[in-house]
Amino acid sequence: MDKERVVITGMGVVSPLGIEVETFWLRLVRGESGIGLIESFDTDSHKAKIAGEVRDFDPAALLGVKEARKMDRFCQFALAAAEQAVLQSGLNLEETNRERMGVYVGSGTGGIGTLMKQAETLSTRGPSRISPLLVPTMITNMAAAMISIRYGAHGPSMAPVTACSIGNTAIGEAFFYIQAGRSDVMIVGGTEAALSDIALASFSNATALSTRNDEPQKASRPFDAARDGFVMAEGAGILILESLSHARNRGAVILSEVIGYGASSDAYHMVATPEDGSGAARAMRTALKEAGLSPAEVDVISAHATSTVLGDRSETAAIKSVFGEDAYRIPVTANKSMTGHMLGASGAVEAIALVKMLQTGLVPPTINLEQADPLCDLDYTAGEARRTEPGIGISNSFGFGGHNSAIVLKKYGG
Repeated sequence: MDKERVVITGMGVVSPLGIEVETFWLRLVRGESGIGLIESFDTDSHKAKIAGEVRDFDPAALLGVKEARKMDRFCQFALAAAEQAVLQSGLNLEETNRERMGVYVGSGTGGIGTLMKQAETLSTRGPSRISPLLVPTMITNMAAAMISIRYGAHGPSMAPVTACSIGNTAIGEAFFYIQAGRSDVMIVGGTEAALSDIALASFSNATALSTRNDEPQKASRPFDAARDGFVMAEGAGILILESLSHARNRGAVILSEVIGYGASSDAYHMVATPEDGSGAARAMRTALKEAGLSPAEVDVISAHATSTVLGDRSETAAIKSVFGEDAYRIPVTANKSMTGHMLGASGAVEAIALVKMLQTGLVPPTINLEQADPLCDLDYTAGEARRTEPGIGISNSFGFGGHNSAIVLKKYGG
């Protein structure tokens, strides 16, 4: 039996650069930063005071005040991005076999904001004042669950939790599911709203965060010699995946094609990655093998590139290991230089950016790359966007615990 081809027909974004795809993309291509001083809580006692916050987000406009109050911010983000993606896809839900429609949407921390608020209530007002909705509001599967409920998706509903690799994991596993003929439509992606006192403090005490508080927009600087850590961010990215036959039968506009996915584990350390990037390289090689491609056929690489010393060096080593001399030819872009690190949402948002690269022929810049780390010597598209007309791109996502995932997307040509 031939494998089904898998295509993307809808996309939605909630991000520090905008809360819909076109705004996000235009600002990304312009090299604009979404990083600023944190406004959502008091950071006076924190070492790091900056983040990529989602501003001007009104969940009540989409969900209504009553329903919005029942959801944590990570779930609100996911539903807002899903609404955009479903609308763009043109899916007629009444004509869709929803038993063959599923949802794979994950989150790294789930409703950590709700948990912390309720912990404070417990401490100050006692157990009788704890919300009975605490558990269903905070658990990480709830974004997938609420999307399933909203759209009546009766197929598999899962919440992959692979830390900052979630978006690619969701896309890749759904890709396999559709490819096997088990589903026609999958709503996939990642969402995160981890900005909080406790998360900021934890990352900061681990010396993982940038403390360039006086220059927020220059703080996230992947591959730069002066980088001093990553910048926390929040948001969501949701995509509609369909079998090509299903999309064609309903006359859908096809945005891109998913042709490869690879996953691996470092099996190495709780938070660190091996210096040689061997786990990341395995994921990329597996994705290329699944796609039936040689490294020389790849036109652009969307890097995980969080702006940490070890992480950026490790990914650079992995790219060199996989692509050999072609590693110096292929433009590499680091979206987190502008968005900050959206944790579990990053992979899906960066996949959406890769789709836009394939559609427009533009590769967004890596900003704040002023003097490259000597061990990071590839073409990182520094400074401004570049027109390259890429036909095939690979996007990397890696997470704590050694989770690695890579997806390969292709410009759709019929």
